[in-house]
This record gives sequence, structure tokens and C-alpha cells, in this order.
Amino acid sequence: MTRVVFLLVPQLHLLDLAGPAQVFSSADTFGLGYEAVYVAEHEEVPTAQGVALRAGTQWPALTPDDLIVVPGWRAPALRGTGVLTRATLDRLVAHHAAGGTVASVCAGADALGRAGLLDGRRCTTHHDVQDELARRYPRAHVVRDVLFVTDGRVITSAGIASGIDLALHLVAVRHGAAAAARVAREMVVYARRNGDDRQHSAMLRHRAHLSDAVHQAQDLIDARYTSTVRLADLAAAVGLGERTLTRRFTAATGLTPLRYQQVLRVEHAEHLIGQGATVEAAARSAGFQDARMLRRLRGRAEARQG
Repeated sequence: MTRVVFLLVPQLHLLDLAGPAQVFSSADTFGLGYEAVYVAEHEEVPTAQGVALRAGTQWPALTPDDLIVVPGWRAPALRGTGVLTRATLDRLVAHHAAGGTVASVCAGADALGRAGLLDGRRCTTHHDVQDELARRYPRAHVVRDVLFVTDGRVITSAGIASGIDLALHLVAVRHGAAAAARVAREMVVYARRNGDDRQHSAMLRHRAHLSDAVHQAQDLIDARYTSTVRLADLAAAVGLGERTLTRRFTAATGLTPLRYQQVLRVEHAEHLIGQGATVEAAARSAGFQDARMLRRLRGRAEARQG
């Protein structure tokens, strides 16, 4: 069970909190084991949207597997907003020093900066306060125009809805891209990753549609893409004819079911090669009979990119 502690700061934005909280709640529904805990310096926490929240004031015992998230707050300027005591900031530092992960959404990055966790690290925040964050913490490297940045178990995200992307990324890192895609589908959102990191998984890239039958077919392919997946079996599983499934799958994803499986295999092989595996070993692990097909598909991909 991973405990996710949300540190609630006065005037927080509801979506900064609710987006990531929903991701981890959905992940827990699927049996991935998450428990949300809400703490604040005072029991009643006013929000930027006018709804008051209540939180505990006692911090739970944390392990390195647990996560602290600092949602953002209304901050036309960072200075003078999001007030936290030194004791609270020290809790962020102590959790990170013990091997835990600390994350922020939007202006929440300023709390991490005050704690000293941005020093020497890459980070990001909402575009309206990026310049001020860079001035306040000159030892940090503020990355612009990305959804989130990960650096040394410190994860910062941009404004408001990007907290969903950050949380989906954490689910993908801990449980795999298929799990993150399943959570994104449950939330009816497009599962994005930031432009700073290479997107390794088509499991997320090709989920930006609302076709339930196609999502079901993708779930089946995602679960066993290194094995033989027959179109007839996919069609029967989702209750469609083979031609109808192929037509809907292509319209939704831009790929046929076979091509989608090949993309998953190639990306898996690319990852293994990047980790030092030979092309032959990577091809076998990805489900190819030999390396020739892998080389051919990689060549086609490179030609399209060129």
C-alpha cells in the first residue's frame, strides 16, 4: 500500500488537488494499492474556488515508497502566498532524504523551493510564475513549456490539469504503462507525458479516443502483445466482426490492430536495446521470431521520421 499525502495550503486550487487524488483513487480501485491522506497546518483550509476543506493536522508515518504531493494555490505572485512553517517544509526535506518522492502541482513548486528541494534540480511550474520561480531559486533550472519534470525523486508539474499527467506518470512508472492507460480510460482523459522525456509507450499515445470496443481490444493487446494475438479472438472478445473492429480500431487510433501490436513490440525492443540488449535478444523478447522483422520495422519508422 502506497500512502499519498496531500499537503493542503490555504487558497489551493481544487483541480490541483482533485486531479491527482482521482488518479490514485482510481488506481486503488483497480487493486494497485493507494491510500490518500490529507494534512494541513490548520484543520480548515480555504480554497481559491471558495469551498472550504477539512484536513488532519497530524502527519502519518511515511516510508520511502510513499509520496507527498503539494497542490498549487492561487498565486498571482509567489512571494507572500502559500505560507508554510519551517517545520512543515522540513517534513518535505526529511521524506526526500529518507528515499521518498516529493511532487508539486503549479505554485506548489514554490513550497519545494523554500524547502531547498529545487536547488541544483530541473523543475517547472505554471507559465505565469515561471520567471518568478527562477528568480526566487537561482540554483534551480526552470524548464519551460513542459507538463512536468522529474529530477532526483522531485517531480514538479505545470498548472492545474497537469497534475493529472504527473499522477498518471507516477502510476506508469510504478505499475507500467498499461495500468496508467487503464486509469486514464476510467477518468476519460487523454493520457499525456511531458515533452521533455521520450514517450516510450504507444499504450498511452493511442488512447485519445472514446471507443469502448477499441479500448477493450487495446487492453487485450496491451496485456499480451509479445504473443500471437489473433484478430478473430479480439473481435469475438469485444463482440464485433473482424472487419468492423479493424475499421473502428483504425479510425480511433490511426493503426490497424496488427500495426498497433507491432508498434508496442518495436518500442519494447527499442527500450531493451537502449538498456544494452542485442538486437537479436531484444527481438525475441518483444515477440519477433527473429531480428529481421524488427530491423525492417525500425527502418520504416526511421524513414517516416526523416
